[in-house]
Amino acid sequence: MNMDILKKLGVRQINRGASTGQYAFGAEDHGKLDITSPATGELLASVYQASEVDYEMVISAARAAFSVWRNVPAPKRGEIVRQIGFEFRRHKMELGALVSLEMGKPLQEGWGEVQETIDICDFAVGQSRQLYGATMHSERPNHRMYDHYHPLGVAGIVTAFNFPVAVWSWNAMLAAVCGDVMVWKPSSRTPLSAIACQHIVQKVLKENDLPEGIFNLMIGQGEIIGEKILADERIPLVSITGSVRVGRHAAAVIAGRFGRSILELGGNNAIIVTPSANLELALPAIVFGAVGTAGQRCTTTRRLIVHESVYDRMKEALITAYQGLKIGNPLDTGNHVGPLVNRAAVDSFIRALERVVAEGGVILYGGTVLNGPEFSSGLYVTPTIVEAKNHYATVQEETFAPILYLIRYSGDISEAIALQNDVTQGLSSAIFTDRLSEAEIFLSAGGSDCGIANVNIGTSGAEIGGAFGGEKNTGGGRESGSDAWKAYMRRQTTTINFGMDLPLAQGIQFKI
Repeated sequence: MNMDILKKLGVRQINRGASTGQYAFGAEDHGKLDITSPATGELLASVYQASEVDYEMVISAARAAFSVWRNVPAPKRGEIVRQIGFEFRRHKMELGALVSLEMGKPLQEGWGEVQETIDICDFAVGQSRQLYGATMHSERPNHRMYDHYHPLGVAGIVTAFNFPVAVWSWNAMLAAVCGDVMVWKPSSRTPLSAIACQHIVQKVLKENDLPEGIFNLMIGQGEIIGEKILADERIPLVSITGSVRVGRHAAAVIAGRFGRSILELGGNNAIIVTPSANLELALPAIVFGAVGTAGQRCTTTRRLIVHESVYDRMKEALITAYQGLKIGNPLDTGNHVGPLVNRAAVDSFIRALERVVAEGGVILYGGTVLNGPEFSSGLYVTPTIVEAKNHYATVQEETFAPILYLIRYSGDISEAIALQNDVTQGLSSAIFTDRLSEAEIFLSAGGSDCGIANVNIGTSGAEIGGAFGGEKNTGGGRESGSDAWKAYMRRQTTTINFGMDLPLAQGIQFKI
């Protein structure tokens, strides 16, 4: 069955790491990636990594394509994206299954990720007719002023393993309707999903007689391909999803050449549960936020800050819910939790639990690496609940694994918000309360310091219509909805004199 899925998506047993269109190319002397499924450990396919020569060929094709694509009217670019969205609809089931096979997330989440791509295509189609500027009143008579937006150029897109399709599409589909061309470097852990996306997109471009080089793919080593993208002055914008460490390095390199960056980095997301909270509403949101994608989302719920008056009830309800979780092969839709992505992730899970226990944390549930025939890859762990303090060094870090830290507070809402904000990351946050005043305080200027703040829903599962991103060490970038499209364009302010005189601004007099 796995081979059938790959075949339907155009993924071969041996693949090349560079593509500017329908076909891939590249040398064989820069290493080969053997991609195994974290669910079973089986080899899915292999990819030869791209070289420096391949990189130059891709950039040349992208720049040539930009000279054509930028002159296509934006609504026409939107029509191409509409057709791309239709192709993703046609391939939703098998592409979602490939995401699950390659990354390890449950099949429902794999399908959901492809649905995000479909949704952002729909969003981008509408956006293609709404690349609005603004008009301003001039202080000079018979003058008109306005802002308008132009395509920026080549956009670099660097994505992480945990969302191998959706995060690319958030950037690529908006960039496409804005008139940019893309060079995509996916995670080396999940290149097969990227290859499948490239085939889907290129089918549409070929049917519309568009040039190669609009959507480009580069699978290669970070120290070669990744570093070239960061330092390349021919790429005015780079969008990066990854760790804080990677983002800090990338931001410095890009800023050094006065490029733009969109950074989506670490999250250490908290949910506050107040005395008035509806616990029945809160429980499924907390559990999904904590164990979805086996804790490998940037929006994963990692800290649960609970008032002492409902603390014991919440703790008991959580343990009971965790006991009912089904762990196993992600292609089985009856399972809630799949594997971690690789052995390094399992080791990180183990180390984090050892450290937090040494600091005084108490494991209430889970904490084990699972063995047995159904867990043969060795990458399955039991989702874990740990009673902890917010100031513990381990709690202050982001561990990409299903570990939920349960933290008690005893004062008013200001104490809970202070605990939530007392980490270096600032991506997603949520509060469960039935008191309007608590919700409004949480959403005020003195409330959550995160880029996403939710009331009576969890931290995970953001809709594409809102701008996605966070503050502090999360990087400050915004992708997807709202006015995130502006990052992919250059703003131009224009003043037109339609009179017969030449008055200067600020009343300055200059006569010759």
